Amino acid sequence: MDVLELNNITKSYGKITALKEVSLVVPEGTVFGILGPNGSGKTTMLSIILDVLSADSGSYKWFGQPGSKIQRRKIGSLLETPNFYHYLSAVNNLKVTQSISGRGNPAEIEKALRTVNLYERRSSRFSTFSLGMKQRLAIAAALLGEPRVLVLDEPTNGLDPVGIAEIRDLIRKLNQKGHTIIMASHLLDEVEKICTHVAILKTGNIITSGVVDDVLSDEDILEISAADNLPLFELLHQFPGVVNCKQEEKYLLLYCEKGKADPVAINKYCFENGIILQHLAIRRKRLETRFFELTSN
Repeated sequence: MDVLELNNITKSYGKITALKEVSLVVPEGTVFGILGPNGSGKTTMLSIILDVLSADSGSYKWFGQPGSKIQRRKIGSLLETPNFYHYLSAVNNLKVTQSISGRGNPAEIEKALRTVNLYERRSSRFSTFSLGMKQRLAIAAALLGEPRVLVLDEPTNGLDPVGIAEIRDLIRKLNQKGHTIIMASHLLDEVEKICTHVAILKTGNIITSGVVDDVLSDEDILEISAADNLPLFELLHQFPGVVNCKQEEKYLLLYCEKGKADPVAINKYCFENGIILQHLAIRRKRLETRFFELTSN
């Protein structure tokens, strides 16, 4: 089942078009990353699907129903900077959030604090929290009402490496518990480590979207080596489906048409031609490389 479907969403601010006929589908059970540089339209998109902003045109559906009709308790959200009372404790801040939003009940506060690993600091004032702890408290607030989907805008923004690792692990944990996560980020490394699916935004346009592994690769790349790479280099140029072959340090990089790389067949082909391979592995293209390939045009 798809939890979210956007159809031709367009949004402008005066002469600036923030989103241009954006369409995408978010499958249930995924960690779906909305990736793009600052100003690409990520926050605008999240604000529209959370009914904070209205689109100029287009539509969206939550769980197959028009966005305006969906029960908001099914969706927890964190947009931009967490907003809590600095002089109140974690538990009292969540009581205020629960009372104002009407989402969940007081009994869920303890569960939410345990989920984000803040229960032992439940009586501490918000002002004593690190940035990572503040972000985790904001996610705890989003968990009130036990939503099926969490929408997180730049959840690791501004955090140190420890804080980033904490949020990364928490997102994985929440996904394993059955939550679908939709997160916007400009940090390519975090999206690559956390997300199962990704959509890349550039100046309000969806450049590509899909499973992370599919987006990363527009071709298959194999690392390969033998005792002498020169005859291997000459031999592999003749193998069907090979687009290019080049030397990189001690390995040859074999570029094949997408879906055409067959390590078993290549190993057999080399052996039958008198070359015994010492190394053969599939290389996954880094998201950073693929991102710049897609957005540089």
